[in-house]
This record gives sequence, C-alpha cells and structure tokens, in this order.
Amino acid sequence: MATLVELLAIATDHGAPVLQLTSRGNLQMRALPDPLPSSLVARLEESGLFPSASHEGARNVIASPCDAGISRFVDELDAALVADPDLAELPGRFLFAVSTPDGAVLGEPWDMAYETIDTRRGRVLVGPFGVVVPREQAVAEMLHRAHLFLRHRRSQRVWNVRDLPNASPVVAGMRPYTVSPSDPLRPGVDGDDLVAGVPLGMLRPAQVLALSSVTAQVTITPWRSLVVEGGAVHESGLAAAGFVTSPRSPWSRLSACVGAPSCRRTDSPTLDLTTAAAGSVPEVGPRIHVVGCERRCGHPSGDHVTVLNPVSVLDVLAAAGENP
Repeated sequence: MATLVELLAIATDHGAPVLQLTSRGNLQMRALPDPLPSSLVARLEESGLFPSASHEGARNVIASPCDAGISRFVDELDAALVADPDLAELPGRFLFAVSTPDGAVLGEPWDMAYETIDTRRGRVLVGPFGVVVPREQAVAEMLHRAHLFLRHRRSQRVWNVRDLPNASPVVAGMRPYTVSPSDPLRPGVDGDDLVAGVPLGMLRPAQVLALSSVTAQVTITPWRSLVVEGGAVHESGLAAAGFVTSPRSPWSRLSACVGAPSCRRTDSPTLDLTTAAAGSVPEVGPRIHVVGCERRCGHPSGDHVTVLNPVSVLDVLAAAGENP
C-alpha cells in the first residue's frame, strides 16, 4: 500500500489526482506534463516499480490473483525477461499470462501463457497451441518462444501472436489446445477476502486512504478491481469509501474509455455520461462499455454491449435496458 500511496501522491503533484486501472492490470497517471519533470521521473524510479528502463515495455504480465505459487513464477518470468537484452524488442502490446487451468486471466487477450497442471509441470501456451513442460523449464521455454516471435514476425508492425500464420515456427512442436477460463472476478466477498471494484477504474484519494487504513497490500486485477486479502470484515467501510463491493451494483455492469476532454479522438465525455447514468442503470442486464470512437479502448474481453460516441445519458441508459 505504501507504493500505491506514493504513486497517488506523485499523480496529485504533477497531474490529475487519480490512478487509472486498465484492462491489462496496469496503473496509469493522467494529465502529466510533457516533457516529464526530472523530479517526477526520480520519484517513479525510487518506487522500485521500474527495474529496467530498457525492458519496461516488455514487462506485460497478468496472473491469477492471490496465488503464492503463481506469484513466484511471475517473479521468475519477470526477472528472466529483464535479464535478456534481445527481449527488450518485444512489442508493448505483447501480453504474458500465468494461470491455473480455469483461471479467469486466460480469458484475456494474452499472447503467451503458462497454465499450471500441478506443482511439477505445466503447459506453455502460444495462441491456440500448447506444450507440456516441467515447471523448472517453463520460463526458459516461454523466452525461447518469445525469441522465435521476434525472429519470425514479418515486420515490427506485427505486435501479437494472433497476427502470425498458424504454421509459424513460433508454435513448432506444439499441439492445438483450448483453454477453459472461468468468469472474471466480480466484486464482493470471497471467503475472508474482498474483491473491491473501482468505478470506471478511477482510484481516488479517499479510496486509497480507506485501503491504507485496513491493509498493507492489495492485488490489482485486469478487471478494474482490487483483491483485499482479509478484507471481508471491512466491506462496509470500503463501500462507504466508494468501492464496489457487490456483484449486483450497477457499477459492476459499467465501464468506459477516458473520452473527452482527455482524449482528442472524441467530443463525447464518456466518463461523465457513464457516471451520470449509474444511478439509473438496472442491477441485471448485459455489461455496458461506453466509448468515444471506433477504437473501443479498454473494452472488456467478455460479452458486452458497446455504446459508441454517446451524446447524452439517455444513450447509455438505452443500451443498459433502461427506458427513461
């Protein structure tokens, strides 16, 4: 939590007082000056979140939350990526995943994944293909396939495995394999833990303050939520701070791109319109994603309804099944 508190302080000092959670499990600061002041860069470097300036674009890993064995594997994979000079060339959109066989992260648009089978072995996946390997060889196998991707992609414009032909050398020796991911984590109590949704992915000072008063650590998910270990007993307090703590909350159905005025591609204030609609959205219905242009930034990986370039709250409510 200390790192999260410091990141929010940096964001507040230099830009908008908010940390944005993305669909890739990242944190974004908004409205920062260009060029970045040296004082801002120094504070970010001191946070310990950037172990390698050369490889920062390649360190894109999502993983099943709150699994100690998977966390150790992620640390090994990250360290191996950073130690390999050539893999700094991986595209920023290339995504690794580490998961149990039914993990929800396997439903995300990853390029390469490691799926555990037991403590001794797992399956390395590249797109719709897989190969079983011993646990101790899995990181090396993934890095080998990553090198093949860089060597055999047709140009630097090829960013993802899905852009390769099925017969690519990247999947040599692999067999077709279909993953069976579970649904993404939904807000609410999960045993002793709490999945705390963040409305529109915008983590604000009051929420960070509330978190820091009840826990020393949180896990960020790719579904714009946080897993608070032991947080079930703090559900009411975190709900009062603005977190989503029930799967039946309208906010569980709503997401949006950043829209105007932060994005120059649209005049639609998507965040404001979605926020205004939240109080009238029914509890039951399809997932709604509000976007300002055809790029559909931040869209959920599962089934959802897209509201494109809305001009009023009524456009959002109509898509949500509400007849105002």
